[in-house]
Amino acid sequence: METTVDIVIAGGGIAGLATSLGLHRLGLQSLVLESSESLRAGGFGLMLWNNAWRALDSLGVADSLRRHSLPIKELRVFSADSGLQTSSVPLDVYKNRNIECRCLRRKMLIETLEKELPQGTVRYSSKVVSIEESGPFKLVHLADGSLIRTKVLIGCDGVKSVVAKWLGLEKPVVSKRIGIRGFVEYPEKHGFEPKFFLLIGVGVRFGILPCNDNALYWFYNFTPSIAGFDQSAKKDPVKLKEFVLGKIKNASNEVKGVVERTPLDCISCVKLKLRLPWNVLVADIVRNNVCVVGDALHPMTPDIGQGACSALEDSVVLARRLGEAFLLKPGGGVGDEEFMRIRNGLDRYGKERRFRSFLLISCSYLIGFIQESDNRVVSFLRENFLARYTLAISLGMADFDCGKLVFS
Repeated sequence: METTVDIVIAGGGIAGLATSLGLHRLGLQSLVLESSESLRAGGFGLMLWNNAWRALDSLGVADSLRRHSLPIKELRVFSADSGLQTSSVPLDVYKNRNIECRCLRRKMLIETLEKELPQGTVRYSSKVVSIEESGPFKLVHLADGSLIRTKVLIGCDGVKSVVAKWLGLEKPVVSKRIGIRGFVEYPEKHGFEPKFFLLIGVGVRFGILPCNDNALYWFYNFTPSIAGFDQSAKKDPVKLKEFVLGKIKNASNEVKGVVERTPLDCISCVKLKLRLPWNVLVADIVRNNVCVVGDALHPMTPDIGQGACSALEDSVVLARRLGEAFLLKPGGGVGDEEFMRIRNGLDRYGKERRFRSFLLISCSYLIGFIQESDNRVVSFLRENFLARYTLAISLGMADFDCGKLVFS
């Protein structure tokens, strides 16, 4: 069976739903193809910085999400070796600017985006298996045998993106690092102040963020070869918890208590991947009426907390460019002029996002390397000088405005 849709979005995660919502706010319909049987609302916490909240403001959902999260007022950095605090930065007055940082449960963000979409926008159990060209149109083949003919195809299908592969982008590479995540809800208030606690040392990057008065999100990123990690522990939450506790032994009892009381089904372990930054610079991230967004475009290590944030940026910028293509000069039909406007709009999106994506991937990897390195010189500089500079880079990356959903 073949159907025709103006705009098809492959992937119903954060990037896909946000892009669809941005288009909806402009009066454009899209179809989101999600391979799973239902909304993928799993996962734990997301660190959302200024740029994410500006994008969510543009999408019209920020205020409702703010009511369910705490503004993080301060970043406190500790040494994993000594347990002593090495720096403290008040985020609400950093360089005379208010840095908005909040930790939000991924489930809440996903469900909020999906609820704002018209019914039927997301089509589940719809896995994209191949793409072919039919004149200026793209034919999207699904695993169930159905076929969708579309004017625009947007790949929001993650690190294993079929759309990215069709564009010729290289596969993301494993960074030789691992991330362990945890989420814990307290029956009553947890008592933690709205501060970002970060423990840094050789092979160690451990952090705790309060989501609200009752829930805490924590993460532990490390290099297995340095940390002495038993690879067989990846799927064993008991061993994962023991491993993390052994690595943060110099932290306070209050901090260690967060990991200790985390339920085993709320602990996960993943390999950290990234797209090589020069691949984003030289390869096609846009081709005619096809493009990629979010992790399909710029998978990165989580060291500056910009994965979800940058995906939201992408979504607003792309929706605005497609709005210009479809709405500023309605063609009254499908013709060369309309496809030229689409192509020009996506080209503008690509130019806006290419170097930004390169910077985000590069900065994230560099900061992760500095913060976890076992090199003596780097370790000395990290303990005494580099903390302020890596923080400045992270906050600089977060202080970005993707603009509003308006055009002229």
